Amino acid sequence: MMMDKIEELERRYQELEALLSDPSIISNQPEFRKLSREHSDLSELVAAYRRYRKILAEIADNRELLADPDMKEMAEDELKSLETEKDQLDADIQMLLLPKDPNDNKSVILEIRAGTGGDESALFAGDLFRMYSRYADTNRWRVEIISASESERGGYKEIIASVEGEGVFAKLKYESGTHRVQRVPETEAQGRIHTSACTVAIMPEAEDVDIDIRPDDLKIDVYRSSGAGGQHVNTTDSAVRITHIPTGTVVACQEERSQIKNRAKAMKVLKTRILDTIQQAQDSKLAANRKQQVGSGDRSERIRTYNFPQGRMTDHRIGLTLYRLDSIMTGDIGEITDALRAFYQMEALKAQSEGNY
Repeated sequence: MMMDKIEELERRYQELEALLSDPSIISNQPEFRKLSREHSDLSELVAAYRRYRKILAEIADNRELLADPDMKEMAEDELKSLETEKDQLDADIQMLLLPKDPNDNKSVILEIRAGTGGDESALFAGDLFRMYSRYADTNRWRVEIISASESERGGYKEIIASVEGEGVFAKLKYESGTHRVQRVPETEAQGRIHTSACTVAIMPEAEDVDIDIRPDDLKIDVYRSSGAGGQHVNTTDSAVRITHIPTGTVVACQEERSQIKNRAKAMKVLKTRILDTIQQAQDSKLAANRKQQVGSGDRSERIRTYNFPQGRMTDHRIGLTLYRLDSIMTGDIGEITDALRAFYQMEALKAQSEGNY
């Protein structure tokens, strides 16, 4: 264990505690939020390390008691328990020392697109969106649709939404990739199983400090919203399409009745997509120097299969199979996201110990 590094982080934690009680810091809200986040990031590590030191002291005390015949048996039992806790804390601290993804606390832009499979793929895109929406509800996150292209038979050809809350990216970042479904469509008269697919992209929401876009690089078009009809559809030029000329990135939004709100939503997605492109390129370069690219995946990779006839979900990256597809599709995916995070943390720990991280 890297004691010097941990003790340095503990000193920084104590320094942050003092800073956060300083009136001049409290009055500077951006700085206060920044320091509060850093304090929160260190709190679990510091608590584990302080408990670890206490355990070491208790182990030393109990070893001294082994020389006392009257206390030996009790000391031996206590030592077994303390050694077990010490080993667990040691593993926990090693994990907490891993470099943190700076995006973990961010909200995300979620994009789901129907792929192979026609109408069935669009229906599955709708199923996936409901799955993530219900998972968001259990975590008290806020989901807001930015744009949606509905299919005639239901579901979505494409849906883009923001998911806002604490630590959204940390839990959802391994969901990016191709999701495959195997089931009998309602329109299939002979009961044959069809295979369809959707792609999911999870992108950390860009903040103003992350990326600077020049107004001269934007082409903004306004047009009338199209939809199922109603009082506010096709009556005003409220829909917005923004093109980032240097990259050719195009984002459109027509969900709101207000052109100003649609423009703000479209800009949010545009910045996020551009930042994601930059980060994907950086990750690809880093991957060449690592044993494994940790924390990002090939968006075209088939990551998961949902087999409805067998009630089975299989995540192909970690070999996890669960036979409770009904509950998974209603948003009960915490076991999956936790397993993925644990797997990639262990991969990162392995890479760090081998000097490849």
